Amino acid sequence: MIQLFPSQTRFLIGLALVVLLALQPSSLRALTLAGPNRPAAVPGGYVITPMGYFHPSCVRQLAPGDRLHPDELVIEHSDGSLDSMPACAFDRFTARGEKVSVQNTGDATPTIGHSWMEAVYTETTTSYGEMTAEWKVPLAPTARDGQVIFFFPGMQDYNGVKTIIQPVLGWNSDYPDAWGLASWNCCTNGTVYESRPVPTAPGHIIFGEMKDTCKANTLSCSSWDIVTRDTDTGATSELIDTSSQGQTFNWGFAGVLEVYSVTKCTDYPASGSLGFSSLNLYNDKFRRITPTWFLWKLWPGLTPQCGYGATWTPTAATVKF
Repeated sequence: MIQLFPSQTRFLIGLALVVLLALQPSSLRALTLAGPNRPAAVPGGYVITPMGYFHPSCVRQLAPGDRLHPDELVIEHSDGSLDSMPACAFDRFTARGEKVSVQNTGDATPTIGHSWMEAVYTETTTSYGEMTAEWKVPLAPTARDGQVIFFFPGMQDYNGVKTIIQPVLGWNSDYPDAWGLASWNCCTNGTVYESRPVPTAPGHIIFGEMKDTCKANTLSCSSWDIVTRDTDTGATSELIDTSSQGQTFNWGFAGVLEVYSVTKCTDYPASGSLGFSSLNLYNDKFRRITPTWFLWKLWPGLTPQCGYGATWTPTAATVKF
């Protein structure tokens, strides 16, 4: 049964989430381990990310203020100190268990769309400078099968995908059997980078933004700000001035559903859909544009077959499950 909370009660719940976050130890959150429903090829001990199954040593959670400098292969911390960017020494795997091998350089092009059930997307012959969106956190899934579910907008380079930048809402990702928020960037030297996650709760409104840090008319900006914010609590997980890893972001995604270890339809939230609203897309001149959206789908032939599909307008998109 859906319980509706008065606005004051929702505010107190959100405040409690912020307090709980502040009381957490400084150690970073652990991602969900690939469980018994993982593909047979995926080794035990691997973790689930929005880019596939990774060895935990190949996932780096960045503290607030950390910045990536891939040309120098360093992480700059807020106090000005530097750390080397780690190189992944392990293969990673798609949601279907397909191996993405580490090359001699330690840098393998990620297979990103492999675990997407559906995505509403658009393209441009130039590049984008900013995208923003809002969406509501759904109720928890009815069943508990160790599934991990991600919802997000995002950007890629369709001429040669090396990374994706994305503000992400995740179920059972950083917080066991609960919703959490994080911003992601993948994969210099085979390592995926995640901002320090924050918790959220059903009914809260999430704001996501990807914006380049360059002047107008910059075709391929070298750094971006990725922001994921719970507007009810103000809790924010962000990657500021993070590297584009040489990509030209000309492939925009209004809304994506990505899943792992979903074995039945009750592994999804009972709402059956999630809507992304207040979609604003800007070109490299920072002028708002009216995109034509299209549907990318993976679900045909997969098990289970749930209520997949999508609808959209120029400023909104809904993914169904």
